[in-house]
Amino acid sequence: NSAETKSLREEVKSNSAEMKSLREEVKSIRVQQQEDHLILKALEHSAQVNKAEHDKMANDIAHIQGNVKNIAENIDAVKEIIGRHEVDLKVLKNRSV
Repeated sequence: NSAETKSLREEVKSNSAEMKSLREEVKSIRVQQQEDHLILKALEHSAQVNKAEHDKMANDIAHIQGNVKNIAENIDAVKEIIGRHEVDLKVLKNRSV
């Protein structure tokens, strides 16, 4: 009976040590999970910031494209006017006074 009691005590002691080890392992896993969660949140925030910056750049590019198109149209109009003026100047130069 004493041998059984001693055996049971050793088994309980062994189980207690295993439980302590498991608790420490679970605690370590929880800490790592919290760190992973914080990293994930930081990455999500970074992705949102990048998306906002990308959207702003796309909007800016659209505005720049509109401005460039407008400038090109104005340059074409000025070229046309200059061309007509050059023709008028040649006609005036060729007239006898």
